[in-house]
Amino acid sequence: MKQNALITGAGRGIGAATALELGRRGFHVIVDYRDDAASAASVVERVEEAGGTAHAVRADVRHPGQVAEMVRECGRIDALVCNANIRPPFAPLAEMAWEEFSAKVTGELAAVFHITRLALDVMRGQGGGRIVYVSSLSADLLRPGTIAHATAKAALDTFARHVAAEAAPHGIAVNTVAPGGVRTDASASMRTPEAEEALASRSILRRMLEPQDVAGVIGALLGGGFDAVSGVRVAVDAGRGLFPG
Repeated sequence: MKQNALITGAGRGIGAATALELGRRGFHVIVDYRDDAASAASVVERVEEAGGTAHAVRADVRHPGQVAEMVRECGRIDALVCNANIRPPFAPLAEMAWEEFSAKVTGELAAVFHITRLALDVMRGQGGGRIVYVSSLSADLLRPGTIAHATAKAALDTFARHVAAEAAPHGIAVNTVAPGGVRTDASASMRTPEAEEALASRSILRRMLEPQDVAGVIGALLGGGFDAVSGVRVAVDAGRGLFPG
């Protein structure tokens, strides 16, 4: 029997690349999406063209009722990738309303809280499982206008560590990947040739990341060989973390 891998926010970017990676690794991939059914269907088609199996399911993972229905439809959940993107406001604190800030922070946490609780119930009943959260190096960096995004991702990192500790006795491994600058649709509005060059110059590999770079690490964490690794945050940053500041 194939193992089921549920990926939230899998219609594009890192989520879509992860769907392809896990499909190649033999998982049946469940492609969660919120609004864009066409993109999710395209991801399913690409997984199947590569020889894997997949299906799409619609759920806004900030809403517990929609999450509960999705989990019921999944049946087994052997691997969970929490990747849903809650778009942040990019502005300094002085120019930001509380409603904008709290929507990002609470949305980020809701998007992992509800699905994690229910997935853990399923995994405990199965005798084990694996979870990967997609965070960001923004949690560690001081960059203008990213206070909401950085705060949300720092909270996610803390959440993930506590989940790892609570889940470990049940044979459930929980880890986090923290990408640096990745070329995705979500980041397109902030990328300029100058910005990309600056990011690349601050990494030892001298390049931007592609979604498949992150997906490969997620696939390794979920695909076996890392059974003794839990509670770890893996920086996928082309060596950006070796440079101070």
